[in-house]
Amino acid sequence: MANKLWYSRAVAAVATGALALTLAACGGGGAGATGGADADDDADMEGGLVGVAMPTETSERWIADGASVEDGLEEAGYDVDLQFAGDDIPTQQQQIDQMITKGARALIIAAIDGTALKGQLDAAAAEGIPVISYDRLIRDSENVDFYVSFDNFQVGVQQATSLVEGLGLVDENGDPAEDAPKGPLNVELFAGSPDDNNATFFYDGAMSVLQPYLDDETLVVPSEQVDFDTVATLRWEQERAQKRMEDLLTSTYNKGETVDGVLAPYDGLSRGIITALQNDGYGKGDKDMPVITGQDAEIASVKLIDDGVQYSTIFKDTRLLAEQAVDATEAYLGGDEPEANNTEDYDNGVKVVPSYLLESEVVTKDNIQSALVESGYWTADEVKAGVADE
Repeated sequence: MANKLWYSRAVAAVATGALALTLAACGGGGAGATGGADADDDADMEGGLVGVAMPTETSERWIADGASVEDGLEEAGYDVDLQFAGDDIPTQQQQIDQMITKGARALIIAAIDGTALKGQLDAAAAEGIPVISYDRLIRDSENVDFYVSFDNFQVGVQQATSLVEGLGLVDENGDPAEDAPKGPLNVELFAGSPDDNNATFFYDGAMSVLQPYLDDETLVVPSEQVDFDTVATLRWEQERAQKRMEDLLTSTYNKGETVDGVLAPYDGLSRGIITALQNDGYGKGDKDMPVITGQDAEIASVKLIDDGVQYSTIFKDTRLLAEQAVDATEAYLGGDEPEANNTEDYDNGVKVVPSYLLESEVVTKDNIQSALVESGYWTADEVKAGVADE
């Protein structure tokens, strides 16, 4: 199964140190030029080194992404320098510097901090190396050539829609439910890392759905913590989300009030939130587990959904995202421009970056089989165990 292959190969790569193969030439050119050789010759060159910079190996999602991009590039005839930065910004900066020094013809970068790579991108542009921003938009530089991701505003819309559906306010079609509770229903809001451009898109998309319910007080946030900066979770860390949920339970829900729903933008955060709630007695006796959202269809959370603990996740098929990154690389190194389906929405503070956006899917207990098992992303046995086979 492809997903298991990604996981096992990437774990091996992390354990031994990411691959660092040497090939390709260096030379002049500007941003978007075809990487390290005379532009007239590049279209005829085959292979060469492509640098792939991933943010961390602590998330199964990024391990799978890295290995899938590596597989696709190798199948296309390229050598690959795949590096994981352990969520450390200086490490990622150094890794990208080394990729450039080694003669990478193109760079695919999933940034830890989308504002921290200007020096590396300037150096890449000086060598004519195209830069593809992978899933997280790199900001504040003109030297970002292309962006591959999902429709991240829509991901937030899907998360919030699944939250209000789980609360019984809308039906499966998104229409008002005939027997919808009158409210007020207590919800708490979590957002992703403030240095990740996607986190703002997720939150804005979610709030576009939730705000009318907050305005008419069908939903209330008892903590009154609703602005992005307050609810953001640095580095998407599960432990930070757990601690914040524990603090909310202690400060706001200490007189018998209960939490009805939690907007969580990522499965790792969801699991931290669930741990805090379970430690407070939720999911036991008359204290029902709140409706909790997520993202990335991580196998541990898919099992929680199957067990009725977590309500939903957003499935972003990163196999398709990796394909788009490889396609964009091949286009640049073949002397062409990659196909974009959005040239308006992703402004990185200096330029609007041409982008290719993929669609995502809400997964609940009802469609785990059709969305995740039948697509080959996870097997039924993996869902049951909550662990990926290696």
